[in-house]
Amino acid sequence: MMKKIIQQLKNSKRVLLASHVNPDGDAIGALLATGMALEKMGCQVTRYNESVIPAVYRFLPSVDSIQRRLTDIDAFDTAVILDCGDLHRVGTSADAIATIPAIINIDHHTTNTRFGQYHLVDVEACATSEIIYRLLQTMGLSIDPAIATAIYTGILTDTGSFRFSNTNRAAFSICEAMVAAGVEPSAVAQHVYGTYSLGRIKLLNLALDSIEISNNGHLSIMTVTREMLADTGTQPEDADGLINYARRIEDVKVAALIHELENADGAPGDQKRFHVSLRSDGSVDVARIASDFGGGGHAGAAGFSVETSLAELKRAIYNLSDRFCAPCHLN
Repeated sequence: MMKKIIQQLKNSKRVLLASHVNPDGDAIGALLATGMALEKMGCQVTRYNESVIPAVYRFLPSVDSIQRRLTDIDAFDTAVILDCGDLHRVGTSADAIATIPAIINIDHHTTNTRFGQYHLVDVEACATSEIIYRLLQTMGLSIDPAIATAIYTGILTDTGSFRFSNTNRAAFSICEAMVAAGVEPSAVAQHVYGTYSLGRIKLLNLALDSIEISNNGHLSIMTVTREMLADTGTQPEDADGLINYARRIEDVKVAALIHELENADGAPGDQKRFHVSLRSDGSVDVARIASDFGGGGHAGAAGFSVETSLAELKRAIYNLSDRFCAPCHLN
């Protein structure tokens, strides 16, 4: 399949690259690395993500080229969808993107639906950025410091700095090669992990106060509301990574971060839009839990979006928690 994908890319004149909403380091790194590489081939490339790019990733080369709105869909002959288990993970433009003649699906999630005409899905890969590295190697494209930095950042963040169970031999070997290509590990780490705004620290304080723990200690739920963002002067992307604090609580098997989004137009009563991130200690497959809500991801990290009330959402998470902790009652 890789050969067919390479041939399709070589025959393409205008390519759309897209990754999932609320992008993480891998979604952004794979998007940017692919874009820069295809431009080396002479392709006309549009990079798209409908969400605001988190501040910690704005140091990445060519990040300012990512567009949040799409026009002239008919002009694209190929779309490359990166790090998405399902096409609708790209957000509100999914149906429009589906009309592009050739769709290439590059991903490493176990819940991938094999959408599109071309699939490059490897669930054993540590990150989508690993697959992109292999693709560029097969294509014989040179990896300059800018592309290397994007790939390195994707692998570094998706493996949790090589702490998560998806960390494989390729994660180390590719990152070693990226350092040889010009990546400065300390500079990347400083951007990704080393600097927080005062507002983000205040948001962290409110998020920590929101944590609810099940009686047996196996489930933690953290909530970030739009009111909390307003009170701290922060943006939605400032909630990125906060779930790790809920996950690291002793005895917790699964952590859920409930993130309130902008209200849906015409939403009745207390119905609101939420994105829920799930993290596991490795003993629970949270991708299966997310799939019950139309989401997906990895066994250790998954997510979904839903329109409901906060109380109903918490009850639903509580009900699903019976899979891994019983009895399990929120305090």
